Amino acid sequence: MCPSTSTRRAAAGLAARWVSFNRVNAAALAVLPAVLARLFPAGKREGGEFVIGNLNGDPGRSLRVSCRKGCWRDFSADIGGADIVSLIAAKEGVSQIEAARLLGRMVGVDHG
Repeated sequence: MCPSTSTRRAAAGLAARWVSFNRVNAAALAVLPAVLARLFPAGKREGGEFVIGNLNGDPGRSLRVSCRKGCWRDFSADIGGADIVSLIAAKEGVSQIEAARLLGRMVGVDHG
């Protein structure tokens, strides 16, 4: 028997509570240059921004990440986000929850 929609929503809600997006984003911001260099080895810092060609990590300057706030924008693809979790989600093609877990492991945030 398949779980009902309400059962799936309840399970998703519980999973979401196990991830602290604020803690993960704060920890990532504290070491953001290292996180970005690991994600995008061909990228470089230009003033207060980290620049790279796109989410695939190609050389270029279309994808820009604020090193102070973590917000990002890929101008050629017309996509962006307000934090590093959303950048990981877009880059890896995963949900926000999975992206927070991946980033949390990268920066040492335990989700319990």
